[in-house]
Amino acid sequence: MARPASAATNSPQSGTQSSGLAPDLVALKTRQQAAWSSGNYAIVGSTLQIVGEQLCEALDLKSGSKVLDVAAGNGMMSLAAARRWCDVTSTDYVPALLDRGRARAAAEGMTIAFEEADAENLPFDDNSFDTVVSTFGVMFTPNQDRAAAELMRVCRPKGQIGLANWAPEGFIGQVFKILGKYLPPPAGARSPALWGTHARMTEMFDAGARSIKVESRLFNFRYRSPTHFLDIFKTFYGPVLKAFAALEPARQEELHNDLHALIVRMNRSGDATMVVPSEYLEVVITKR
Repeated sequence: MARPASAATNSPQSGTQSSGLAPDLVALKTRQQAAWSSGNYAIVGSTLQIVGEQLCEALDLKSGSKVLDVAAGNGMMSLAAARRWCDVTSTDYVPALLDRGRARAAAEGMTIAFEEADAENLPFDDNSFDTVVSTFGVMFTPNQDRAAAELMRVCRPKGQIGLANWAPEGFIGQVFKILGKYLPPPAGARSPALWGTHARMTEMFDAGARSIKVESRLFNFRYRSPTHFLDIFKTFYGPVLKAFAALEPARQEELHNDLHALIVRMNRSGDATMVVPSEYLEVVITKR
């Protein structure tokens, strides 16, 4: 992802800040790590594989390129790059997710280096990688500007940064807005959904970029039913799991009903199954 950090800390909302107050970024990051260490994100992350494949094509990745995957989750984008014979380093700040990425790579016979790393403080030298990527991962860092600066720092001149970021008005953006009604984010926290807007990409990256190309894309969440989707996310997806655990039973039922209604409203399957498109922004940045 890979993914939203915690329901309580990262509810996508409009605007740059939820208030004028400065958030406690250290506490926010601690809560995020706890959320992502719960459940089993790999169950969800593995379904997103097509996004990594499409981003590799948008980047026109060449074999032998040195690629860094930031906030890689269980290695969806890392595997896509490795399939193109790139030299891939996969990083995340949750060791359990790296372990699942290693297992996937071993199962497919892919050579990938896995390393624990914080997206806001990457343990690599300046200009170390030809391409730096993140799919639904770095967008959930508490200190957005610092994370963006780190992506630029470790990318070589004329190299590329490739991102896939959930859009504010898409399905996942709406899911996190609903979660935010029940567990509001800390005062002053920036919405991660800002990464899904062209304006925020320009604001963070334009000074160091030769070009910024963005394209709106859709990922289809395909599940057996709306109830199946909610069961999976409540059991395995840390942020949703934590959100339900933090609420009293009556509020849990209200949250479940709100999420179920959203899915039904956006469902395009035409039958009892679930096919819900979720908009995301595909970003290709070329560094100066």
